[in-house]
Amino acid sequence: MSKRDYYEVLGVSKDASADEIKKAFRKAAVKHHPDKEGGDETKFKEVNEAYEVLKDAQKRQRYDQFGHAGVGGSSGGGYAGGNPFEGFSSQGFEFNFGDGGLGDIFGQFFGGGQSQRGPQRGRDVETNISLTFEEAVFGVERELTLEMDDECSHCKGTTVEPGSSLKTCPTCEGAGQQTRVMNTMFGAIQQTVTCETCKGRGKVPEKVCTVCKGRGTERRRQSITLKIPAGIDDGATIRLKERGEATAQGPKGDLYVNIRVKAHKKFTREGDIILSEEHIDMVEAALGTEIEVDTVDGPVRMKVPAGTQSGTDFKLSGHGVPHLRSERRGAHIVQVIVDTPTKLTKKQKDALHLFKSGSKKGLFS
Repeated sequence: MSKRDYYEVLGVSKDASADEIKKAFRKAAVKHHPDKEGGDETKFKEVNEAYEVLKDAQKRQRYDQFGHAGVGGSSGGGYAGGNPFEGFSSQGFEFNFGDGGLGDIFGQFFGGGQSQRGPQRGRDVETNISLTFEEAVFGVERELTLEMDDECSHCKGTTVEPGSSLKTCPTCEGAGQQTRVMNTMFGAIQQTVTCETCKGRGKVPEKVCTVCKGRGTERRRQSITLKIPAGIDDGATIRLKERGEATAQGPKGDLYVNIRVKAHKKFTREGDIILSEEHIDMVEAALGTEIEVDTVDGPVRMKVPAGTQSGTDFKLSGHGVPHLRSERRGAHIVQVIVDTPTKLTKKQKDALHLFKSGSKKGLFS
């Protein structure tokens, strides 16, 4: 299914200003918000995707010139048969030619068959957590419970039954490496690899641990306290060094926590700025008023001066999102929408007609 034009999604013309695009996005985001009655999650995502491109001058220029293909929106990289360079990385020496083909051989030459001496590092672990809008703004402490390989409680990760000891590996004679010969189309290739018996450690147990059977680890549930900083955004990842899975006599892997922030019914966010809308009637707009505005800090009174036009933005300093690396906070931008009445009594209509005729005669000027 082809993607809709981003300008069409936001309901703006191709020569729309950055301010017009921003206002159109706010209006569409509020209208389609999935947590709002009558909201549409698919359209909400479509609106966000369109705005992410059109708000950026460089992305917008590429989109105007090349369409969706210019901003990564076309599968296959713009080629009818797919991207001809897919699977190739000039820096990683990765050649994706299929199993058992040239890719395997080149992989052996350029890192795929490199040996590793010494204990191997434990596996990295990845998990996701979901935060409310307010938790992301102010930060929160979460308790994570994960089932992972941890150090064996019986042998303390040594793989050796207590009372026994380690001995030199009979396979590699303590080198931690083995040399083997591969027959390829280029002839015989000699290769040094990690010893399969001792896994690169050079030593093996005289008697293996009766609990972990020589693995050095046990599978168990672990609780980890995670402090999430104020101002973290959706899509961020927190790395906890050496809080991943354990391995025998080696360092633990890392734990990666992916942050997902739930959408708010009233607020949206752009960096450290919080955005929302407030509605007033046309009399309040003409005469001026004071309204109560919801912020993440609670209700705040805000003055709306006489003559305010619909779509006017008001700035509430210090009520936005905290900066991750400082104590400063962004602003809360409130867009005031002036509602035009659709149902009027006869008296109200007469009053408006009187105002209209009086304005023409200069009675109200």
